[in-house]
Amino acid sequence: MNDRATKLSEGKQSTSPKSLHASRLTSQTALVIFAKAPIPGQVKTRLCPPLTPDEAATLHGSFVLDTLERSKIAVAKLKSPIDRYLACAPSTTHVFFKIMEERHGVNVIDQIGDDLGERMNQAFEVIFSHEYHRALIIGTDVPTLPLDHFQHALVLLENHDLVLGPAVDGGYYLIGLKRMAPELFTGIPWSTDHVLKLTQEKAASLELKTALVPSWRDVDTIADLEALIEANVTDAKKPKNDRAFSSRTAGVLEMLAKRLRSRA
Repeated sequence: MNDRATKLSEGKQSTSPKSLHASRLTSQTALVIFAKAPIPGQVKTRLCPPLTPDEAATLHGSFVLDTLERSKIAVAKLKSPIDRYLACAPSTTHVFFKIMEERHGVNVIDQIGDDLGERMNQAFEVIFSHEYHRALIIGTDVPTLPLDHFQHALVLLENHDLVLGPAVDGGYYLIGLKRMAPELFTGIPWSTDHVLKLTQEKAASLELKTALVPSWRDVDTIADLEALIEANVTDAKKPKNDRAFSSRTAGVLEMLAKRLRSRA
């Protein structure tokens, strides 16, 4: 973080739309991580049951930490500086986000809107209103996403208007833009298998030059979780430096696997 960001942190201000200019760094690109606070009963609800709300919240919290850690490594390997933001729900004032802001050196902004589309569009509006040339939004449900996927998406944004990271369920796990395109976020049936297709159709109608990074599986359903647990078993057999899972998330998945077996 530079001096302006350090002063912002010391002053305990959040990067709301009104104060974001105070934390504007020197980069032309912003990476925005969309995250919810790990509140039991409010995250990963489609996994409950068989998970309890507390277990789902623990898993989600680990995913958020993974994304913060992996994105930091990914952007550090790129030549151009990139500013990272955490878009927070329910609010930047939640203690979880205060800790993330301090420990991981990210600026924080609020998620604002009635649905995911409105919240993403609003986040892009905030970022572009403060003179960033490129912005990428990623979710936290892809804990094993290879670092080069982050990097590839950011590089593609230099020569494309829109970059999407397809999820295997028909949605997308990341979206990058070089300018506002609010039409991409209206009339979309979020959390369905039509999200990516309809977004691409809208992009074509807007004549946006679009690129895709490789697809990846996010974690929304119990089938997704079971696949992740199996992937973790395989990953644990690899040399430590080659493992995709953080030790934290690997431990959570091992715990959940044992509990699910006992409940079955």
